[in-house]
Amino acid sequence: MNRRHKDIFVIGFALFSMFFGAGNVIFPPYLGLSCGSQWFLGFLCYYVADIGLALLALFAVLRGGGSDGVIGRVGRLPSTLLMSAIVLCIGPMLAIPRTAATTYEMSLAPLVAGFSPVLFSALFFALILLLCLRESAVVDIVGKVLTPALLIGLLILIIKGVVDPIGPVPDRVLVDNVPFTGIEAGYQTMDVLAAMVFGIIVLKSARDKGHTDPKDQFRVVAGAGIVAGTALLVVYLGLTYLGVTTSVFFDLTVLRTFLVVSIVRNLMGFSGVILFSVVVALACITTAVALVCSAASYFSKLSGGRVSYACLVIVICVFSAVTSNFGLDQIVSIAAPILNIVYPPTLVLIVLAFFGRRIRSDWVFRMAALGALIFSVLTVAADFGAPLGFLKHLPLAAMGFGWVVPAIACGLLGALIGRAARAQA
Repeated sequence: MNRRHKDIFVIGFALFSMFFGAGNVIFPPYLGLSCGSQWFLGFLCYYVADIGLALLALFAVLRGGGSDGVIGRVGRLPSTLLMSAIVLCIGPMLAIPRTAATTYEMSLAPLVAGFSPVLFSALFFALILLLCLRESAVVDIVGKVLTPALLIGLLILIIKGVVDPIGPVPDRVLVDNVPFTGIEAGYQTMDVLAAMVFGIIVLKSARDKGHTDPKDQFRVVAGAGIVAGTALLVVYLGLTYLGVTTSVFFDLTVLRTFLVVSIVRNLMGFSGVILFSVVVALACITTAVALVCSAASYFSKLSGGRVSYACLVIVICVFSAVTSNFGLDQIVSIAAPILNIVYPPTLVLIVLAFFGRRIRSDWVFRMAALGALIFSVLTVAADFGAPLGFLKHLPLAAMGFGWVVPAIACGLLGALIGRAARAQA
């Protein structure tokens, strides 16, 4: 194996570990349970909305030289607001509390009955606070051991579940819209938003390994993306199928974490539950540390250093500790409308970033993102009962992409505004 191929696999598995947090274990099995006989269609929509778009975002960041190269052309204030919303989503609002809730429901609750979730969240974030403030190398060591351990454990679980399935694939489908269910589950992973941060890390890693030529960097990162995408394809496909095989035992009222623990217990026994609980807990700890550090660093830099990193770490940990007590399924429910608003303008800017050099006017970026934002807000309002029935008739609305055509139309309007502005100049 030559040096480039070795670096591709090293960076690829690092990228896999970035995208695959322990919390991501909960979404594919529940998706399989929900979609029943149409599970493969649901999985395809999930995979495209998760890893497909995440890799697209990753390459957009690399092409633009950073997240500012993707969202910067909408203007300083709008880009700052959008990036802050992204960091809040993958930080204290949603992703960080989810790590604690996942650890409690998947690692502690199956083993210790009656332990106070409030006390657990306080202890969990006290540990996270300590590790973040000291920037302990223990987290790096544990992370390097954990990702292979979690991956190997999941592959053993998947193989056993395929060879000796828990139950048959059912004829029923428990949701009305399988494609939308898959896409929404893909949004919930927040991997697309996380890719806005990961892109710079991956590019720096390639440079540190001596790949300074832009073409060489592209080959390495593209290869790493294929490695990570393939590994995630195998894991997510297997977990989705495991969820399908439980359809004779559960319905949509089952907690996502309980579903995963039940699958592990059925396939590997109580000893498997213990081992899985330990690995998931440690994986969630390393994920939480990485997210807290990233969020605190971003907002400290945004404040121009006026708010210290240490102060922000404390604030984020306290806020996340309180939020984590809502429970995992409640956090997922809260996340859905927020992500359905943040994702569309972010995706529009990611796609436009690939044509950035050909698009002369910043108005195209501004108007397209604004169109996506407005219609995503209207769609969420309609989901909460607002009388906006016309939204259902928009192209691609059934798949959750009703904002696409309005974004294109607003982008074209932005092109006309830009042309008019240049003509007057």
